[in-house]
Amino acid sequence: MSDLDSVRDYWKTAIVDIKPGEYRLRGYPIDQLIGDLTFVQTIWLTLRGTIPTPQQAALLEAAMVGSVDGGPMSPSCAIASMAATCGVGLNSAVASGINVLGDTHGGAGQQCMALFEAIRQRAASSSSLEAAVDAELERYRFVPGFGHRFHPVDPRAVRLVELVAKARSAGVVEGTYLDIARQIEASLERKKGKLIPINIDGASALIFSELGFPPPLGRGIFILSRAVGLLAHAWEQMEGGARIKGPVPPEVGYHYTGEPPRDFEPQTKADVEN
Repeated sequence: MSDLDSVRDYWKTAIVDIKPGEYRLRGYPIDQLIGDLTFVQTIWLTLRGTIPTPQQAALLEAAMVGSVDGGPMSPSCAIASMAATCGVGLNSAVASGINVLGDTHGGAGQQCMALFEAIRQRAASSSSLEAAVDAELERYRFVPGFGHRFHPVDPRAVRLVELVAKARSAGVVEGTYLDIARQIEASLERKKGKLIPINIDGASALIFSELGFPPPLGRGIFILSRAVGLLAHAWEQMEGGARIKGPVPPEVGYHYTGEPPRDFEPQTKADVEN
């Protein structure tokens, strides 16, 4: 291999090939995709190298629509909004919100996908799906993807689960993870004495799992969705002309818990020498 080939291999990619007058995405000329392939289908093609069926794309799009916004009080949206009032560009405001989508805020979907997969693997060698679910749930104090601090029942999740059930009936997905999700709800209700329903993170995880995406890509697709909401909130603040907004109105203030007022007594030269 020549030195030039070694340099070219340094950033080798199977995703895109660009030459003067030519642009191919996963081998397809981009001009043939424009106008005929939807954005969601293009996301699938870019990530996985294949073109999804319209039914698969519709299911993926439904999950992305469901996760587009977490509300102005969600940390990522609030941070993007505050950043937008500080004189930064939209890219910085959106990036500020994305940067807090970690394991605690924004990671439940990926964690739920990992739970689904662990249950699937355990169920293959277990006496029943119920036993497999119960065994895996022992590892969790709070089960990712189930329950919601605000919604008794998350309407977004209800709709997405309905679509997965229809997709299974139509042969679009196998429904393996749908059975797992329903068994988790049943096991939690039996243990807790009340319904702890699947939420938007769990329902999105269900769709991503049924469509064959690995857990890390599940979080990545969620971030693509949420970026739209972050952009909208940041732009709203910019359009309103807001400047330097903090987390609460100035008149609300905050609660100081430090030392009471005290005077500073500077040391004299004699004090230092002694």
